[in-house]
Amino acid sequence: MPLPNPRGFLNPMTAAGRLRDALVDPARANRALLATLAVYVLVWTVYGTIAKGTQGFHFDMVEVIAWSRDLSHGYLKHPPLAAAVVWAWFAVFPVAEWSYYLLAMTMPALALWIVWHLSADYLDADKRVAGLALMMLVPFFNFHALKFNVNTVLIPLWAATTWWFLRSFTTRSNVHAALAGLAAAGSMLGKYWSVLLLAGLIVAALTDRRSSIYFKSPAPWITIAVGLIVMAPHLGWLIEHDFAPFTYAMAVHGDKAFAGTLVAALGYLGGSLGYIAVPVLIVLAVARPGRATLADMAWPADPDRRLAAAAFWAPFLLPAFAAVASGTEITSLWSMSAWTLLPVLLLSSPRIALRPVDTRHILLLAAALPLIALIISPAIAIKNRRDGAPTAAMQAPLLAKEVERLWREATPRPLAFVGGDGDVLLGVAAYASDKPRALMEGLAEPREAHLRQAGMVLLCYAEDVACLNQAKRRAGAASSTTTQIAISQKSWGKVLPSRSYTMIVVPPRP
Repeated sequence: MPLPNPRGFLNPMTAAGRLRDALVDPARANRALLATLAVYVLVWTVYGTIAKGTQGFHFDMVEVIAWSRDLSHGYLKHPPLAAAVVWAWFAVFPVAEWSYYLLAMTMPALALWIVWHLSADYLDADKRVAGLALMMLVPFFNFHALKFNVNTVLIPLWAATTWWFLRSFTTRSNVHAALAGLAAAGSMLGKYWSVLLLAGLIVAALTDRRSSIYFKSPAPWITIAVGLIVMAPHLGWLIEHDFAPFTYAMAVHGDKAFAGTLVAALGYLGGSLGYIAVPVLIVLAVARPGRATLADMAWPADPDRRLAAAAFWAPFLLPAFAAVASGTEITSLWSMSAWTLLPVLLLSSPRIALRPVDTRHILLLAAALPLIALIISPAIAIKNRRDGAPTAAMQAPLLAKEVERLWREATPRPLAFVGGDGDVLLGVAAYASDKPRALMEGLAEPREAHLRQAGMVLLCYAEDVACLNQAKRRAGAASSTTTQIAISQKSWGKVLPSRSYTMIVVPPRP
């Protein structure tokens, strides 16, 4: 028996072929999928840790950490699920860039796992593998997913809701109906934008000729009942707080001129299609579909595939119409959770033929993207490095250490509260080892007695007079120490300009 050629293992096409063979083999497919997704998460996590290391955490990321320190059934801006996920994650992992990017990349990995299982109902083995690889070329599943926020957490939730809804509709299974309700509630608890997913799935159900059978079965009512039960605590919070998140959303994104919302809606559609352009172009190049095939891809005659197409198009298109009708500006980034059924739409037509060699080439492209990104990540970090005045996000780890040092000089008690400028305090709250709560709009204000007994640190940019005046008013007549400190750091061999901050330490009082 001849020995295996070691060069074969180093040949990219050979490696892609081995992965393709494992993924199409029913006995090995699920193990190979889990290993593939684990490597996918690991490589993108390392990329994010390196490439974004000169920037610090995005504002959205530290804001969610602040929410997680004040667990609630709701917040001023959004519902509570993202904060609960972050709270649970950092109860196990340290607050560090690598761990936060690991959490962020777990979201698209979960969605890809769901896409894999959902696709089994519509695609043969090679198409299923190719569809998974095509999804890995969509920026929402890697570059954009690295910023964990309320949009990122929707990626697996929308995937699960769509999958279980389709199963519930076609089988009328009580179990899948309950799971659909659970996932739908989770989506709504992630971001209210999810109401457009639910509306889209209702439209998909109503356009199907089997709709009467579905709505006469217990399935939709089980879905609704489970969803309402799961959402009940948040609904109670909304009523108690006069639907504050809706007021906030309309104040920020609503009441816009018709022309502006129309342009934004068209930008949403065009930008969203741009994000999936690479998978679409690959399928067009490989399959070379004619007009009839394109029509069958977009709106199939087969009832199950047509239901899936409706469940794809309705949640994607409805936001554009709803935005124009309500005078709301939307952005294409908000479509990042809407692509669960993209592989089904692109590949489920029997007129589309994929050869094993096509699957290997697509797998090779999907593997090349994160590896190339990882190789050039140091260059990206240096390019994104801010050579002027650094931001508080860049300096947050160093600033947090200084804050805690000054706090320890004043009292041995843990640092419980930080306030002041939002850009400054959120990074410090995230990185400080005592895990302090943030004193900021949108979070519950602690009782005065609690705040007095715990003490606080108030933080401002040294040049921000308005912030300093507000901090002094909050400190009031309490005994306090004001310190100005300059923070400097070295990044990739270069010493960056320093930036000065003012810290007001208000120790605990009896």
